[in-house]
Amino acid sequence: MLLVVTYSRAARRTLRNICRTHEGAVVRRFGRVALLAETEFAAFQALRLREKHGGDVQIERTRPFNEYEAVDESVRAAAAAYEDRDRPALPYATFAEGSDYPDPERMRDAEL
Repeated sequence: MLLVVTYSRAARRTLRNICRTHEGAVVRRFGRVALLAETEFAAFQALRLREKHGGDVQIERTRPFNEYEAVDESVRAAAAAYEDRDRPALPYATFAEGSDYPDPERMRDAEL
């Protein structure tokens, strides 16, 4: 997919018009951001937007996030356990302390 991010009012307006006019190219829209299908037509629309608004438009190519491929089982288990905790205000660092769950400092520095 193509992630299109706009940084000005004028660019957002043009993005909104593109999304309304070419709904088939739009996967999802979030105000100033849109995910476009990975087609030449969608790329054309994104590039046209950048031509018109220059640096106020950022285009990135994305791919779906597969948590089973990209993330260790220990991290997935920690996320599930943390969301199921008894005390909702308990910080993760305290929750993980003394357990087998990953240390938050280690996770901050570990790339996927």
